[in-house]
Amino acid sequence: MAAPTLLLAAAAAPAPAGDNPYGLLQALQEGGLISWTVFIILVAMSIFSFYILFTKLLQQQKIMSQANKVRASFWNSSNLREAANKLEQRSAYRAIVEDALIAQDQHSKLTDPIDQHDWMANSLTRSQGAITNRLGEGLAFLATVGSTAPFIGLFGTVIGIYRALIKIGASGQASISTVAGPVGEALIMTALGLVVAVPAVLAYNWLIRRNKSISEDLAAFTNDVHGYIMSNGAVKPVLATPKQPAQAAKPAPAAPTAR
Repeated sequence: MAAPTLLLAAAAAPAPAGDNPYGLLQALQEGGLISWTVFIILVAMSIFSFYILFTKLLQQQKIMSQANKVRASFWNSSNLREAANKLEQRSAYRAIVEDALIAQDQHSKLTDPIDQHDWMANSLTRSQGAITNRLGEGLAFLATVGSTAPFIGLFGTVIGIYRALIKIGASGQASISTVAGPVGEALIMTALGLVVAVPAVLAYNWLIRRNKSISEDLAAFTNDVHGYIMSNGAVKPVLATPKQPAQAAKPAPAAPTAR
């Protein structure tokens, strides 16, 4: 009785991790050069996708913190040059102000004068567009990864299944135990393609939404600078002031009583 019991226990025990014949490494070795090439391409796409994600997040967060400084103290200055000096040297908002001041100086030097309103609007639009373009750099790569990674993985799967069918036909065995291993290994490439594509698509949509919010803030600031220059400082955004606590209402004087 002891011998059958030991045999059943040995059969039920899981195989060691290193003895798995259907792992990723075994699938790549079975697939040969094509499988290794597809795997390396997908890994490289994933690494660059996460690199773009983190660098864009840092860039966006920096501009958002600059926007908070603008709201806090920028419009309290007496003129734009003094206000610009309060901002960081490489601030996106400072770049817009400096471009506006340059455009203001250039307008007086034009030999064929153009309306100052149009000249200033075009200059500020060009400055804001340059910042927006820098924010959008790299996002096209994320979109490309999101749309092509599943097909790259599918290519590896097709090649893997093709090689598996050839091997099955050569061996003359088509049982489930014979087909499951090679086909399952080939499908790993499709799973890898999805693993690379899904984070890239999510990162792309998230960064696009944040860029839209930043662009709206930049557009509002550009419009404020335009109005400030065109009015010689008379028009500026209204800063929010803290609300004063409401004073308790004084009781009405008592009516005199008749004697």
